[in-house]
Amino acid sequence: MHRIRAITLDLDDTLWEIGPVIRRAEADLWAWLEENYPKIPAAFTPDVSLALRQQVIEAHPHMAHDFRFLRKTVLTEMAATVGYRADFVEDAFAVFDVARNDVELFPDVVPVLQELSVCFRLIAVTNGNANLDTIGIRKYFHAVVTAVNSGVAKPEPKIFHKAVQEAGVEPGEILHVGDHPESDVVGATNAGLRTAWMNRNDAEWPEHLPAPDATVSSVSELRDLLAVAINRIGSTR
Repeated sequence: MHRIRAITLDLDDTLWEIGPVIRRAEADLWAWLEENYPKIPAAFTPDVSLALRQQVIEAHPHMAHDFRFLRKTVLTEMAATVGYRADFVEDAFAVFDVARNDVELFPDVVPVLQELSVCFRLIAVTNGNANLDTIGIRKYFHAVVTAVNSGVAKPEPKIFHKAVQEAGVEPGEILHVGDHPESDVVGATNAGLRTAWMNRNDAEWPEHLPAPDATVSSVSELRDLLAVAINRIGSTR
């Protein structure tokens, strides 16, 4: 790890827990629809909307990486089914988006990001649509690479290649940190990056996959893992 000059970071379930956030955002959206466009929740259940989402993915496979597109298209199709015009879709998505970006960072995230950003170029690499300005941590990141602005989602190499370009260093000088064994670790490994698996729940590593270079259970452990590189960089300043 002493050669690391940049860090690419997954967001959901790496810097905050995403499950409760999405459930709350879905509930807020559904409550808003019940109040403003009641024919939709009368005709559809959340389970049916998930099935409709899969149909949208099958109809638009080239857009499967774009969660905003998928959600808005599902809303549009539900509206058409019950006889509503789709001019409410942006407002509906905004309700979801507000809740989706109301996240609770793990306690050590901000101080560690602040320290790491002094020593390394930090690049967010995410398949999701979190808004780091809204969340309040954009200032720690040199760049944000998403599935939307890359045109593909992790584990596709292209999204990691874009992150390498943003970092301005060699792939082997970048440490990618994320919670998903395939999307994060295997994807980054295949793109030539070093990897650290964020394993917050003491899970077992899938035996059929190549192991990460390191495993950490928090961003504080990540900081400790990089202590040699941090000290080296600090001594040259």
